[in-house]
Amino acid sequence: MRPSFFHHLHPPTIPTAQARWRHTLAAGGTAIFLMLILGVTGILEMFYYIPNPEEAALSVQTITYLVPFGGFIRNLHYWSAQLLLIVSAIHLLRVVFTAAYSHPRRFNYLLGLTLFVIVILLDFTGYILRWDVDICYPLLTGTNLLKTIPLIGDALHRIAIGGGDACTSGLLRMYVWHIFGLTLPVIILGVWHAFRVRRDGGIAVPPPQVRTDNARISRNELVRREVLAMFVIGIALILLSSFAPAPIAPAMPTTPAAIGAAASQSARAPWFFLWVQQMLKWGDPFIFGIVIPIGILVLVALIPYIFPKPADSDIGTWFPKSNRFAQITIGLVSFIVILLTLLANAK
Repeated sequence: MRPSFFHHLHPPTIPTAQARWRHTLAAGGTAIFLMLILGVTGILEMFYYIPNPEEAALSVQTITYLVPFGGFIRNLHYWSAQLLLIVSAIHLLRVVFTAAYSHPRRFNYLLGLTLFVIVILLDFTGYILRWDVDICYPLLTGTNLLKTIPLIGDALHRIAIGGGDACTSGLLRMYVWHIFGLTLPVIILGVWHAFRVRRDGGIAVPPPQVRTDNARISRNELVRREVLAMFVIGIALILLSSFAPAPIAPAMPTTPAAIGAAASQSARAPWFFLWVQQMLKWGDPFIFGIVIPIGILVLVALIPYIFPKPADSDIGTWFPKSNRFAQITIGLVSFIVILLTLLANAK
């Protein structure tokens, strides 16, 4: 079969052992597929969404209940966004647990981590665009955390919401960030990340001289497996979007007193920030809301640089002995985030 453009995005062959689903977990390809779904469904929603504080929530309700298939499209967009966060986290864990971050892939590891952070911010800004009674607390808390940063906090706050009160005037700035300020970097960095993977020979594997299994599969077979995976994931998303509607709540109040009451009654962050909300109960918001999360991010980013280089024979194998410190670090970080999330969710 003559290779298509899609085939040329893949290396001519890759080792069979590292092409198995139980090795890759199909996380990287699934993330790309979910991004494509988010792009298409997001464009469709833009035809009806109105980024105006007086009409935003009503336009969401219009999309959900009046536009033909609008509710399904919105559900598909919502669930794709939630699954993208989970799949991206799994992909990051897989890279560390299989020692797939060592030279020459260290920079691409940082690109992937940056993409993960931007995806979280995209999910947050998309959550805010609902502009209902549930979004005031996370928006107000998140933007006020920026103010706690010495010297540049006020400037960052103005960049984020354009000044003024977040729950009355921050919608348009959040919309611009979601559609342009974050989506364009995701596209650029995503293409760059995929190019680096392709240039480095595809998935990380041991050098040829230390491999014990030299069996390989062609890119035609790899594409066939990817299409099958996309089909299965697509069916699962369709079922989920058909029977599990995306959250929807009454519109944001317009008076300051009503906004304050709504914020106090719905004092809950989106699920991916619940761990930060839990820490904010412990003390200084700058320490627990800015310093510690950024410190964790920096620690994860430095894994390829501060820990011993994995042995060549261990690259592309699950839980190798030569990168135990990296495994413990990412495992401990994941455990703490999950534990804090569960504690916040239980209250």
